[in-house]
Amino acid sequence: MKLPFQREREAATAVATHVELPPLSGADIAGMVQGQRVGGDFYHFLRANPNRVIFGLLDIAGSHAENQSIVAAAQRTFQELGTARFAGEEINEADGMMEFCLELNLSIRKAAAGVRSCAAFLGCYNEALGTICYANAGHTPGLLRDASGVTELPATGLPLGLFSASTYEAPTVALQHGASLLLVSRGVVEAAYKREEFGLNRVKQHFEHASLDNAHGVAAGILNGVQRFMSATPTSNDVTALALVRRGQNAAALGD
Repeated sequence: MKLPFQREREAATAVATHVELPPLSGADIAGMVQGQRVGGDFYHFLRANPNRVIFGLLDIAGSHAENQSIVAAAQRTFQELGTARFAGEEINEADGMMEFCLELNLSIRKAAAGVRSCAAFLGCYNEALGTICYANAGHTPGLLRDASGVTELPATGLPLGLFSASTYEAPTVALQHGASLLLVSRGVVEAAYKREEFGLNRVKQHFEHASLDNAHGVAAGILNGVQRFMSATPTSNDVTALALVRRGQNAAALGD
C-alpha cells in the first residue's frame, strides 16, 4: 500500500494535484502541489489516535534531484515516530511536538551528513477539542482564519537541520467551528511576475475571500491565484499549500 506522498504525481501540469485524505471528525484537510516538483517541498499527515491527526508542510533546501534521500528520511521519521509521540490519551501535546521536532531535526542532519536547512510547519489537530498544537520551524507563517479575521502564526524556532541542539516552542491555538488553517510554501510567497512577488499579503487576501466549504477548495484557490498572477505554471520553485477546515457546528453534526 502506497503512502500519500508516494501517490503524488511528479509530471508538470497547470492543474494543481492533490492527495485524497481520510475523513476527519467534523473537519477536512487537504494538501496540494502545483506544477513540476523542483525543490524539497513535501506535506504529510497521519492519524495518531482516534482524536489526533498529525500534519506537516516541510521545505528542505536544495533541488529535488539532490535532496531526495533527505526528503525520504524526513518522511520515514514523520511516519514512524509521529504516531508514537501522539498516540497516548494523556500526553502533553506541546512536549510531544517539541520531541517530534528534535527527531525530525536529527534525521535530516543524519541524512544530509551535516547541515541542511528545512523550514517546517508541524501541527497536531485534536478533533475532540478543536485545537492545534504546532511548531513553526522557520517556515512561512501559518494563517488562521476565524470570525476575527486572519491571524499569522509566526516562527517558534529555527529551521530544522541546522543545529543539533535547536529548541522549539509549541503553542496551541483554537480552531473554531467554521474556521480554517492555511499553510503555504515559500514558493507561493516568492512566486514572481515582472519582478513583483505574489507575497504573503496576497495569500491573506485570497484566504479572506475563500469559501471554507472544504480544505481542497481553500488550497486550490491559493494555487490557482498564484498561477493567474504569474500567467503561467510556476517552474522555478515548488508551489505547495495545505489547508485544514473545521466545519460549522451544524455541518459538523450532520457529518459525524
